[in-house]
Amino acid sequence: MPPVPPPFDPELAAALKLFDDGAPGFTLDDLDAARRATGDGLDELLDLTLDGAFEVEDRTAPGPEGAPDLSLLVCRPVSGTSAARQPVIYHVHGGGMMAGCNRAGVIEPLTWARELGAVVVSVEYRLAPEHPHPAPIEDVYAGFVWTAGHAREIGGDPGRIVVAGASSGGGLTAALALLTRDRRGPRPLGQLLMYPMLDDRNDTVSGRQMAGRGAWDRSANETGWTALLGGRRGGPDVSPYAAPARATDLSGLPPAFLDVGSAETFRDEVVAYASRIWQAGGAAELHVWPGGFHGFDALVPDAALSRSARAARLVWLRRLLTG
Repeated sequence: MPPVPPPFDPELAAALKLFDDGAPGFTLDDLDAARRATGDGLDELLDLTLDGAFEVEDRTAPGPEGAPDLSLLVCRPVSGTSAARQPVIYHVHGGGMMAGCNRAGVIEPLTWARELGAVVVSVEYRLAPEHPHPAPIEDVYAGFVWTAGHAREIGGDPGRIVVAGASSGGGLTAALALLTRDRRGPRPLGQLLMYPMLDDRNDTVSGRQMAGRGAWDRSANETGWTALLGGRRGGPDVSPYAAPARATDLSGLPPAFLDVGSAETFRDEVVAYASRIWQAGGAAELHVWPGGFHGFDALVPDAALSRSARAARLVWLRRLLTG
């Protein structure tokens, strides 16, 4: 018998009913539609300048060896000057490892940057299943190396780069923190992981509780991980740079902010990851939003819980960057 699921926040539950088509799962048959919704057409829907606050530019960076060049979205505050180096937010978009572009999900990092006087760089990485692991994380790493190396050129401070991502982008951000530690290259100042996708084994209590419920359930999660890893998913030899929950050593990582809803598939893996950072002697701030489903703050941005989540992220960033 499946475990009893936790309740949704009442405000979120009412909104979810308006969006829910009764099939929260995701299969590869749904992928084309998801890519259309989160692809380049977002330029027509989004004001990336935030009413003129940012100068927006597309840049090209070298990809990993043997791979195509990367597309990077660079947004610089109009008020910034080269004499005052600004922090940089390096953003990794979500999309279940299978969809999205460097415009997807970037509005929240831009709102942080407007408040904090920061540059935003958002990376576009190759997507599964056409490009399985390690293509996505290697692209994310290459984009980060370019950002660190060109930070001064774009008005940023190479010593104050925070990496951030939501959902699969949060998982890739966690993997990036591991990879920068292990390759001993440029290092981020901090990592901001919003309901990150961390564990390919997909067998936590929260995953079983949320089967068939919410915005990203256990079957959708299996689709995403299988797209990334194929037959290796759930096996004994999955790389921590694909699934950060597989890492045996979480020491030496930059300070982390992690948040997750109490009523979502990723709850238990995110809580466990924060606990293991503490156990390794690291710094982590964890928020479990009561009654939150996956991506609640994006789907219902005006809900009280969504406003609280966004505020907590900004407070952490401000403390990190000014402390």
